[in-house]
Amino acid sequence: MLVRLIAVGLIIAGSSAYAANGIDVRRGADSTVYGNCVPSLVVENKSAETIDYLQVDVVVGLADGRERTIELKSAYREGVLYPIAPGGKAILKQHLDTSAALGAPCGDLKVRRVAGTICEAAGGKACTSSVSVQP
Repeated sequence: MLVRLIAVGLIIAGSSAYAANGIDVRRGADSTVYGNCVPSLVVENKSAETIDYLQVDVVVGLADGRERTIELKSAYREGVLYPIAPGGKAILKQHLDTSAALGAPCGDLKVRRVAGTICEAAGGKACTSSVSVQP
């Protein structure tokens, strides 16, 4: 009986901690496409809800002082969604067929900061979990 009670307690504690962690986004690998840097972000869904769409707008400061804003997305906004299930991971990337390339190599990126996020759960509703971004 005591063993069952301990097991149930661990399951409840683990599930509440799991749900409370939210959505963590951190810097991913940069790649070069036709001489342009294409940054990415890695998403880890530590929440209890499925994410249908996630977008992080990142302002990038270049070596020459210019700033550019890029949209890193989990999917095309009007296309097929790639849901991120609880416990799942995904890559946010820039869709170069719908947005302008940075126009700079990766070595010229000096500063990155978040300008905004869009997180949608099922039915287009806003995510209830917090989104933490470290670009």
